[in-house]
Amino acid sequence: MKALVYHGPGNKAWEEKPKPVLLEATDAIVKIYKTTICGTDLHILKGDVPEVTDGRILGHEGMGVIEETGTAVTSFKKGDKVLISCISSCGKCDYCKKGMYSHCEKGGWILGHLIDGTQAEYVRIPFADNSLYHIPENADSDAVVMLSDILPTGFECGVLNGQVKPGDSVVIVGAGPIGLAALLTAQFYTPAALIMIDVDNNRLQASKAFGATHTINSVEEDAVKKVFALTENRGADVAIEAVGVPATFELCASVIAAGGRIANIGVHGKPVDLHLETLWSRNITITTRLVDTVTTPMLLKTVLSNKLEPAKLITHHFALNDIINAYDTFQHAAREKALKVILTNE
Repeated sequence: MKALVYHGPGNKAWEEKPKPVLLEATDAIVKIYKTTICGTDLHILKGDVPEVTDGRILGHEGMGVIEETGTAVTSFKKGDKVLISCISSCGKCDYCKKGMYSHCEKGGWILGHLIDGTQAEYVRIPFADNSLYHIPENADSDAVVMLSDILPTGFECGVLNGQVKPGDSVVIVGAGPIGLAALLTAQFYTPAALIMIDVDNNRLQASKAFGATHTINSVEEDAVKKVFALTENRGADVAIEAVGVPATFELCASVIAAGGRIANIGVHGKPVDLHLETLWSRNITITTRLVDTVTTPMLLKTVLSNKLEPAKLITHHFALNDIINAYDTFQHAAREKALKVILTNE
C-alpha cells in the first residue's frame, strides 16, 4: 500500500509500505476512505515531537470501512463504515476508567505518533471496540472526519477546560482549524463576546462567518489594548491558546481578567515564560490537556442532527495520492486561504 512516511524533521515521502495486519485480537484493519492533515502533523515535521521516529506513517484522523477484525472485536464487522478516533483506548486501565483516554496505559495518542497512522490506504486500529464509531449511511463523511480530532480537541481542551459560561468574554488566540473548532463549540454556552486573534486576515474573516463577535489582527493593532477596550478594561474571562508557540501563550496571560481561565490547546515544542509575578495574586486558572475524545459521541449526535456544521471548516479537497501537494497547501495556509483539507482514497 501507499502511505505518507516521516523521515525526520522537514522530510516526508509518499511511498510503498506493507499493508498492516492484525497484531492483537482487539485490533481492526480499516481501509481509509477519507483522512486529513492536522496542525500536530506540522509540529511533528518541525521536530517538536521527538517520539515520532524515522519510518512512521503519519496521521491520526479519518474514516473508512472495516476490512478485517480480530477475534475479540464484538462491536464491528467487515464492511462497517467507521469514524477513527485520534485517541486509542483500552477501556480497562485506571486512566480509561477515569475518562482520561489520552493517558490510556496501552493506547492514548499513538496513531501517527508511536504506531503507524491514517495517512495511508490502510491502518491498524488497536482496541477497535473503544476507538472506532459507527457512521450512519446518510452522514456527511467530510463533516465526520472533523470529529476524529479537531472538534473534540477544541471543545474539551479549550471550551470545557476554560469553563466557558453564558455571558463570558472569550478570547481565542489562533484562528486555525483548532481555534475555529473552539469557536464553534463555545457557542453551545452563549458567551457574550467571542474575540478571535490571529495574524491572517483570511482566517479572521472566516471566524466572523463562524460566530466571532470581534476579530483582532495582532500584527496590525495592539491585541492586548483592544481586548481590554472590548471588555470594559477587565480582560477576558477565558483565554484559549490554539497555536502552540511562546508568544501566543504569553498573549493569553496578558489579556486574562482576574478570576479568569487560560486553557492551553496548542502543541508546544519550546519553553514558555510563565509570568507569575503578575499572575500569582489574580486567581488565574491555567489548564493543559491532551484530548480524551470523551465528548465524541455527543458531538457526533450534534453533527448528525445538523446543529453543528464542521464541514464549513473544509476549504480544499485532494486525492490521497496527492498528499504532498495537500501538505504544501496546508503548510502555506495564508497563501492558499486554507483551513482543513480532505484527502479521499478512491
